[in-house]
Amino acid sequence: MKFEPGKKRYNDYPTFFKTLFQERVQKLSIDGGFTCPNRDGSKGVGGCSFCNNESFNPDYCRAVRGITEQIDEGIRFFARKYKGQKYLAYFQAYSNTYASLDVLKLRYEEALAHPMISGLVIGTRPDVVSEEILDYLEELAQRYYVCVEYGVESANDTILRQINRGHDFAVAEQTIRATAEHGITIGAHLIFGLPGESRESMLEGAIRLCELPIQVLKLHQLQIVKGTRLAEQYLENPALFHLYTLDEYLDFVVEVIERIRSDVYLERFVNQSPSEYLIAPQWGIKNFEFTAKLDKRLEELDTWQGRLKS
Repeated sequence: MKFEPGKKRYNDYPTFFKTLFQERVQKLSIDGGFTCPNRDGSKGVGGCSFCNNESFNPDYCRAVRGITEQIDEGIRFFARKYKGQKYLAYFQAYSNTYASLDVLKLRYEEALAHPMISGLVIGTRPDVVSEEILDYLEELAQRYYVCVEYGVESANDTILRQINRGHDFAVAEQTIRATAEHGITIGAHLIFGLPGESRESMLEGAIRLCELPIQVLKLHQLQIVKGTRLAEQYLENPALFHLYTLDEYLDFVVEVIERIRSDVYLERFVNQSPSEYLIAPQWGIKNFEFTAKLDKRLEELDTWQGRLKS
């Protein structure tokens, strides 16, 4: 990877969008009224042990309002900050391919019918995407920007079982490769700090994931959020958890960046749940503030994305 003085030492997400759209693009979170197979009993109940969707859904994003209404309200919210931009409908809550194809078509195409929407970002699990769905998304991707964002969370199967994920890493690998064969943009998501996972395992998992044909990677630190099984476990036995300090996590993200493919775009490094939900860690930092610290650390160390990739 080449970089210029004053520029990022990694591929950042805004650059990815500017390359595609030549202007600023804003994702609007949409709740399409879906659920998950490890919530409704088909694979399990209770959902992933870390998950409380209420902790990351914005206020305008509620399925009871309908997709068009959520888009309108989201645009009103962001239009106060940014003028003249494009919007993507981000189906975020739960598993947004977990329905019949007819249902998916109705919900996706309602979003795409909105005059301000230029494409879709579809957050889902790798075990609820069929060949039929991929064929349909391939057709859409010929007319719109379409990105499928897979929650992988960890490449360690023992950890995936412990968090009640309901699938192993082989499923993620298979589905990502199948999605790439359909020419669809792929994002993937990892959580660092899940209980029982070592630093070495997390680093190896990030490298393995980035060897797959993904274009976008999202990272964030483990957060203990109220209303989750993980919160119950933490309150019962906090010694089972190693919650990163901000500086520890910053150093680990640098290690990840140095060792992954240089052409993967990095969308996010941290997440901050609302204070009414968050138990720990209490960093009090937003993504852009963390990014500024990361930029500074990379410059201090004179390192960059892919520098140590073997």
